[in-house]
Amino acid sequence: MEELLLRQYFEQREHEMYRTCATFSDETKGRERQEAKCDIRTDFQRDRDRIIHCKSFRRLKHKTQVFLAPGGDHYRTRLTHTLEVSQIARTIARALMLNEDLTEAIALGHDLGHTPFGHAGERALSKYAARPFRHNEQSVRVVELLEKNGSGLNLTWEVRDGILNHKTSLKPSTLEGCIVRISDKIAYVNHDIDDGIRAGILVEDSLPKECTNILGHSTRDRINTLIHAIVSYSMDKEIISLPEEHEKALADLRNFMFKDLYTNPLAKSEEIKAERVIGMLFNEYMEHTERLPEEYIAFIDKGIDKETVICDYIAGMTDNYAVEMAEQLFIPKFWQS
Repeated sequence: MEELLLRQYFEQREHEMYRTCATFSDETKGRERQEAKCDIRTDFQRDRDRIIHCKSFRRLKHKTQVFLAPGGDHYRTRLTHTLEVSQIARTIARALMLNEDLTEAIALGHDLGHTPFGHAGERALSKYAARPFRHNEQSVRVVELLEKNGSGLNLTWEVRDGILNHKTSLKPSTLEGCIVRISDKIAYVNHDIDDGIRAGILVEDSLPKECTNILGHSTRDRINTLIHAIVSYSMDKEIISLPEEHEKALADLRNFMFKDLYTNPLAKSEEIKAERVIGMLFNEYMEHTERLPEEYIAFIDKGIDKETVICDYIAGMTDNYAVEMAEQLFIPKFWQS
C-alpha cells in the first residue's frame, strides 16, 4: 500500500469488495473536461464532495418538499428528503455490494434542480415558459453549467446519468443509479405520510390496509420492509427491484398519497399563490432582463435564450428568496424620511 496512492488503493479495494456488476470508479466514462486525478479520493468520492459543497445543495434546506412554509420545525424540506434518500440508497448499495460512493453522489445530487415551492414551482415554470420544465433535467443543468458561475461541477458521466434518470419513468444506466431511483420513491412516499400525519391530514389507520399489511404499520417498519425486500430480491440478480407483491403495495400507497395528500386542498391551499408568484417573476424578468444578476445576464450574452436563463434563475431560488424578490418588485414601500 505504501507504494500506491490512496486513491489507487481504494480503487483496488472496490474490485475486491464489490460484485462484478458494480460500477467501478477506475472504469468511469470520465468527465466532460479532463482533469488531474485526486491522490486520496476516487472519482465518485470526489463527485460526492463537490455536490455537498456546492451552493445549490445548501439552498435545498429552504425549498419545499410537500408542505409550503410549514409552521413546525420537523417537516421535511428538499434537503432532508435528499439526505433520507441518500441513507436508504447507501444501505441498499452496501448490502448488495455495489458502489456506495457512486450511489451517494447520485442521491445527493438528484434534486439540485428543484424549483421553489416544490412541484408547484415546476408546474408554474412549465406553464409560463410554454414548455415542460423537468427538475431532473434541471439538476443535470445545474451540475454541468450553472454551478461555479458557468463552469459547472464537471462530474463523471455515471453520476450525471443517475441524476438525469432518477424519475420513475426513466432508467439509469448503472445499478447504483437504479438504487437511487427506487430509494427516492421509498423515501418520499413514507416521509410524506409521516408529515401528513404530523399535519393532521392523515392518520395511520386511514392508510389502505392492503398496503400496510404487507409493508408495515409505521414509517419505520415500511422503510425497513422495503429495504429488506429489495436486498433479498436483487441479491443474485443484475437488477434492482422489489418482489411483485411489495412493488404493487408501494405503487398503491403512492396512488393513495396523490389522492389524499398531494392534491389535498388543505395541504395545497397556498400553491395557487406560489404559482402566481413564479408567473409574476417570470414575466417581469422577461420584460426586464437587466434585473437579472450579472452571471445570468452573461449567459444571455453568450447566446442562451432568455426564457431558459430566466427559468434557471427562478428554479435556483429558495422559497424565501422568491417571496422576497416578489415583495421587492411588486409590493410598494412606504416612504421613510
